Amino acid sequence: MKQLRSILAACILGSATMAFMTSCQGEKQVIIYSNADDEAIAAMGQALDKAGYKDKYMFTTFSTSELGGKVIAEGKNIEADMLTLSSYYLDSAQSANKMFLPLTFAMEPLKPVNPCFGPITGQEGAIFINTKVIEDRGIAVPKSLKDLSKPEYKGLISIPNIKSSSTAWLMVQALVNAYGEEETRQILKAMIDNAGPHLENSGSAPLKKLRAGEVAIAFGLRQQAVADKKKGLPIDYVDPTEGTFSLMEAVAIPDKGDNTNPETMKMAEIMIREGRKELIKTYPVPLFHGEQAVSDAKSPHQKTFPQPLTVELLKKHQSLMDN
Repeated sequence: MKQLRSILAACILGSATMAFMTSCQGEKQVIIYSNADDEAIAAMGQALDKAGYKDKYMFTTFSTSELGGKVIAEGKNIEADMLTLSSYYLDSAQSANKMFLPLTFAMEPLKPVNPCFGPITGQEGAIFINTKVIEDRGIAVPKSLKDLSKPEYKGLISIPNIKSSSTAWLMVQALVNAYGEEETRQILKAMIDNAGPHLENSGSAPLKKLRAGEVAIAFGLRQQAVADKKKGLPIDYVDPTEGTFSLMEAVAIPDKGDNTNPETMKMAEIMIREGRKELIKTYPVPLFHGEQAVSDAKSPHQKTFPQPLTVELLKKHQSLMDN
């Protein structure tokens, strides 16, 4: 009995301590699930901190496919109070689960978006080259994505795998739009053969191998090569003749009824309205009216895929990489 009383006393004390801590700390932290890069997380966090939300939120990061699958599977039961995620996953999750609240603040995006989503970043793809390796090897600079399937580039290219990287989808969209699915399948097969061990699961891995001089050519997010070139690295970029396609990441708020944290709508507005001031420096594709970007920030050959970007379309395009 004495031992039991001690245990009960400890439980009561623990509960009281937790209640005291909760009282001192205020409301529960807002949980934000995100697939964003570190630079984007830092920019959004900085905007929230300046607006008085320091220590009142917590980012938890996932890969794009992991978070996208989680959102679609869990729907409104997801733990997160807010999300930032690729818009095609958000669109598919909304269609399947009707799970997001309409955003109540005014926005002026350049392109129409679902009223439940607030654009955060725009990302374009491009061919990258290591100018030193190109010169040392005496090979031609590719002009198109299809060029990367030529035998002369065997062992010299690195590309991301669409099975695990959303960056690769930018490449596949361009190929399918230009050549159709069957020819794209053949082009991708030759590109994969050329890449060999340099077919990467991460969208940023090809650029890392390019920087290290392990390959001469890579495919990745355009703004990364633009930044490297400005730093004086032997990195340059080529906007492929097939056109430059883009993906958008956006903020969304799960509809949890009475349990929806009222601060989330204010925070979403801050992440977009204030966060974009910093985000556009790293992701320099304008998303809203009034935004200005330097001349090299976006490709002059922008194109839009003729079908809506959905998880179903992604799966269809992923199958094109099956041998």
